[in-house]
Amino acid sequence: MLRIFSHYIPVSIVLLVIIETLVLFFSVYLGVEIRFMDAVDKEASISLIRPLDSKAYIFTFSMLLSMTAMGLHTRNVVDDFSSMMIRIFLSFGLGFFVTAIVYYIYPQFFLGRGVVAITFFVGFVGILLTRTLHQKLDNHNIFKRKVLVLGSGKNGLIVEGVLDKAKKQGYDVIGCIAINDEAPLVNEKNLVEIETTLLDLCLDNKVDEIILAMDDRRNQFPATGLLECKMKGILVNDLTVFLERIKGHLELDAVRPSTIIFSEGFTKAVSMNTVKRVFDVLSSLIILIFASPIIVLTYISIWLSTFGKDPVFYRQVRVGLCDGPFNVLKFRSMRSDAEKNGAQFATKGDSRITKIGSFIRLTRIDELPQLLNVLKGDMSFIGPRPERPEFVLQYEQSIPHYALRHTVKPGITGWAQICHPYSDTEEDTKLKLQYDLYYIKNYSIFLDLTILLQTIQVVLFGQGSR
Repeated sequence: MLRIFSHYIPVSIVLLVIIETLVLFFSVYLGVEIRFMDAVDKEASISLIRPLDSKAYIFTFSMLLSMTAMGLHTRNVVDDFSSMMIRIFLSFGLGFFVTAIVYYIYPQFFLGRGVVAITFFVGFVGILLTRTLHQKLDNHNIFKRKVLVLGSGKNGLIVEGVLDKAKKQGYDVIGCIAINDEAPLVNEKNLVEIETTLLDLCLDNKVDEIILAMDDRRNQFPATGLLECKMKGILVNDLTVFLERIKGHLELDAVRPSTIIFSEGFTKAVSMNTVKRVFDVLSSLIILIFASPIIVLTYISIWLSTFGKDPVFYRQVRVGLCDGPFNVLKFRSMRSDAEKNGAQFATKGDSRITKIGSFIRLTRIDELPQLLNVLKGDMSFIGPRPERPEFVLQYEQSIPHYALRHTVKPGITGWAQICHPYSDTEEDTKLKLQYDLYYIKNYSIFLDLTILLQTIQVVLFGQGSR
């Protein structure tokens, strides 16, 4: 697992992106060669569309953005072949649209219809073969990193619960060690014993990393053994770090106040900087411009549904930065008397949702007016979703560290929204908080761009809508 701009990305995905970049880049050159292979004066024909490098860069960059937007570069790479094919088809469709816009604005970069058609075909075949090979290799030990867990109690059970996910993320967990008098709670098959020394056990099993998962470190910390292992180049990490890399969120059951206090994160997102504000404003303005026809049509549709009897927009008090209240603006998707019995979550098949509301919630069109909240400064484009005061009061009393999500501005979309579906229970809210804490801890503009691109696939595939 590599850490790029504070964001954890599996090594296999990084290598996959590098290989796909090369495949897409050289697809342009191969497309040119195939197109003019029978030309009378091949060099003269090719010289008409030079320089090729800049055109290959544009094609490659457009396609990589499109593939990321379709979820092909997420932490959990699609395993099902048919699903992968659908996403690749959609990626190339979106990529064609993006490159067409570029060619229209900058015609000097146009390669010609024949070359473009062949390039897209060659690129599609190359990406399909690359993905198929990646799926086969990813199931073997090529990218695996061997891990040993110190602890077999409650924290050991947490590790045991993510063994399958750890394997998919490139980790091979050797087993858990019961330290001193700790009563083992993990499955017996996942227990390993130290026959001589901890260092010998690590060397014999070619361990790359040791994870500290003892329930009580005060009487169970093998300092001498860990020091010997570290001096031999074996990494030693805390359980929360390991779980953060595997699950893409901070595990609340394993997070202690000291974890947050001594963590190297939790500072960039809290100290809101000018770059993020510029990102918010530019993103909102660009989307408002392109989505303006959709906004107008939605406005007219909602107005006609009741002939102006009910409001088109819906204003609701939400909790923002530093627990400050603000009015969030959305297109009305429910009946005007939807909350006559008090605040409540939307549920599947909710009878309060109108016919138009069902569609705009599925496509996230109802969220578009919140772009005005971003421009006003109440919200950020990327961040934890703003919650209602009634629910915030309840969650701050029952969920540890819930108040931390209010140390940053709320957002229209966020890491929790692309990683977890709609939450309508306290357990779901707790899980989403874990993703929000990951975002706050590891904030960077790179992570914001990643979330922005991956939000496209959430919208297209209707993930997490109610």
